[in-house]
Amino acid sequence: MAVENSPARIGKTVVICGEVKGSEDLIVDGRVEGTVNLSESRLTIGPNANVAADLSAKDVLILGQVKGNVVASGRVELRAGCNVEGDIRALRLAVEDNAVFRGKVDLTQTAAKAHDGAHAPQAGLIF
Repeated sequence: MAVENSPARIGKTVVICGEVKGSEDLIVDGRVEGTVNLSESRLTIGPNANVAADLSAKDVLILGQVKGNVVASGRVELRAGCNVEGDIRALRLAVEDNAVFRGKVDLTQTAAKAHDGAHAPQAGLIF
């Protein structure tokens, strides 16, 4: 039985192709292909996840595999053992030792406006 404030979960054996939208926190442990948009919520990519999607959320925590761009109006965290291939646009970024990341980083105030599809000027760190 689900606890009222617990995040929604996509399990290890679940495969979703298409668009995932929501207004509650989400943990992904399965496979998602397409887009994930949680503009006011926290998105967690679990250690078993294999995601080929563009991600957009308030905060994003990545422990698994992601191939796609990540946009956060708040913070993005790359934990040890994760593998991210794509660009990151956020207000704040935390990268632990042994996290693998290939892409560009934009740490500007325009991160919150990235949902409109317009590309902000590239500023910040480039890896």
